[in-house]
Amino acid sequence: MSAEAPRADKRPVTSEHHGVTLVDDYAWLRADNWQEVIRDPAVLPADIRAHLEAENAWCDAAMADTVDLQARLVAEMRGRIKEDDSSVPAPHGPYAYGSRYLEGAQYPRFVRSLRDGGPEEVLLDGDALATGKAYFHLGGVSHSPDHRLLAWSLDDKGSEFHVVRVKDLDSGADLADEVPNTAGGVAWAADGKSFLYTWLNDNHRSEKVFRHVIGTPAEADVLVYREPDPGFFTGVGKTQSGRFLVIESHDHETSEIRVVPAADPAAEPRLVAARESEVEYSIEDDGADRFYILTNADGAEDFKIVAAPVEAPGRENWVDVVAHEPGRLILTMIVYRGRMVRLERKDGLPRIVIRELSSGAEHAIAFPEEAYSLGLVGGYEFDTTVTRFSYSSPTTPAQVYDYDMATRERFLRKTQEVPSGHEPSDYVTRRIFAPAADGAKVPVTILHHRDTAVDGSAPLLLYGYGAYGIAMPAGFSTKVLSLVDRGFVYAIAHVRGGTDKGHRWYKDGKREKKTNTFTDFVAAAEHLVAERYTARGRIVAQGGSAGGMLMGAVANMAPDLFAGILAVVPFVDVLNTMLDDTLPLTPPEWPEWGNPIESAEDFARIRSYSPYDNVAAEAYPPILAMAGLTDPRVTYWEPAKWVAKLRELSTGDALLLLRTNMDAGHGGASGRFDGLKEDALEYAFALKVTGKA
Repeated sequence: MSAEAPRADKRPVTSEHHGVTLVDDYAWLRADNWQEVIRDPAVLPADIRAHLEAENAWCDAAMADTVDLQARLVAEMRGRIKEDDSSVPAPHGPYAYGSRYLEGAQYPRFVRSLRDGGPEEVLLDGDALATGKAYFHLGGVSHSPDHRLLAWSLDDKGSEFHVVRVKDLDSGADLADEVPNTAGGVAWAADGKSFLYTWLNDNHRSEKVFRHVIGTPAEADVLVYREPDPGFFTGVGKTQSGRFLVIESHDHETSEIRVVPAADPAAEPRLVAARESEVEYSIEDDGADRFYILTNADGAEDFKIVAAPVEAPGRENWVDVVAHEPGRLILTMIVYRGRMVRLERKDGLPRIVIRELSSGAEHAIAFPEEAYSLGLVGGYEFDTTVTRFSYSSPTTPAQVYDYDMATRERFLRKTQEVPSGHEPSDYVTRRIFAPAADGAKVPVTILHHRDTAVDGSAPLLLYGYGAYGIAMPAGFSTKVLSLVDRGFVYAIAHVRGGTDKGHRWYKDGKREKKTNTFTDFVAAAEHLVAERYTARGRIVAQGGSAGGMLMGAVANMAPDLFAGILAVVPFVDVLNTMLDDTLPLTPPEWPEWGNPIESAEDFARIRSYSPYDNVAAEAYPPILAMAGLTDPRVTYWEPAKWVAKLRELSTGDALLLLRTNMDAGHGGASGRFDGLKEDALEYAFALKVTGKA
């Protein structure tokens, strides 16, 4: 490595907010034509492209000594993937629908067969559709209720602008229907002749819902709903019964729902309950005369379930069905004919509860492991006694079960295969609690090989997120085994900002309490040192997106605690982004972080922790930041600016690297094997900085 690391030009841009002058030396890395860039990367200005490509070349040079290691990691990770894998078919009417990968395929095929068996029919071939494209993503695949048509969407830039197309399943022909600028999903009317979809404006906001009639041009689509608040997302869906199309408007703490009868898609959308600040709700129906509503109304912080008449669903008619229980967070529900299934979390662990709607009798599905992940899979059918769920733990590969709600029998339908072999007894999973400075107990999930000594000598990868109320599941990951089998301890810090310990855990990690997320992560790292799972300076921290903000914050707070930091599409330029209301996610994000445009207090608070604004003259640990050029969520310039400033101010000589995928967005490379190359780079970095490469 004889060449010097790239140094971005300093072109100061000055702005003033609430009497404070901000100077941003690297603002020029934000392309003025960013809206065009996420649709067509070729129009990126030449000087910005040159800088990003120089950073990529420098990253390649810095990691050149790990090229063979990266190849081995890819081979290991790929060896744990069953290449000819398939989903458990989901029955619907005369058919069963599913997906299947062929050996060597990057993308799935979507298939169906007769419900009781028979030859498989290929509905879509992902690899064929992706041919010749640097990036390809299927946004949604949805068959019509009469099984004649298939609506599917694709994004070939990584920008998350999806084009919806329609296929005639009888003839196999693609119809002329093509609907651009959508969020990707559709909600079919009962007769299969039209569907609702969400339209994205130039700022990538889901502003409008349209109805598309099959066989007509997109220009003729009828506006069904327009969301007036730029801070709200809009989406479409359908109740499990299929009776109602659902139009939901929401930000991170408030929601509002309108319904349209699926049998009368041209009807005026009917409001369920008017939005109230910080009141959230979602709905299902019983197929007859009642809505069931999951909500935090009336101070139900951890949510409750109420019922209301379909013909009069307003708040004044809500009656509790499953009362609020503090500390038991109800995550989601599905209503079938005569029964309700809900997924809830208590004491950091999930469980599934079945309720008989007629009697109110309940029973739970429980599991014995110390840490595990559960998920409701659902399905297409309403008149059924069978519900489907998934289960895994850090040591147990994913399993899919069908559960008969009437007989209480569970049927294992699939266990994730690890072709290269996996013996769960070779690994140890533990759940410990790290004491935070204010007395809170931060759950930490731990995975290590049984032969790894717990004496402080092991390197450790500590993962964290902590935002939007998203909990980090203690599930199975084949990828992390490449570290664990090399003597790493793998840990997840379930920091505040997620709902791992209930909704209060989320509220205690947002807005004015955001710094709890960062101090919780540091507390978790220090407790792992105290418990001799690792040592100070032997920890690699990892987080992505909002978890990348966490990475930037702890790099500023405790740089000597970490051997390295992996920041994947990191949201690190928080203040500048929240001050720019033209960016895709800024207005919807204000409830999460605060609005620094309107509030001097929010401005000061965000400025106090925003990673980019708090880079200082200190010795930073090695850092690898990963970015996507067409990312509409965390724009590429955030990590680019951050690394430029780190390289300018850091007083040490640690590696500070930026890798930008010039053909992808927030999720990185799209193919299931291409994505492994990015994982391998990240893990090679972790091994390199801990001396294990």
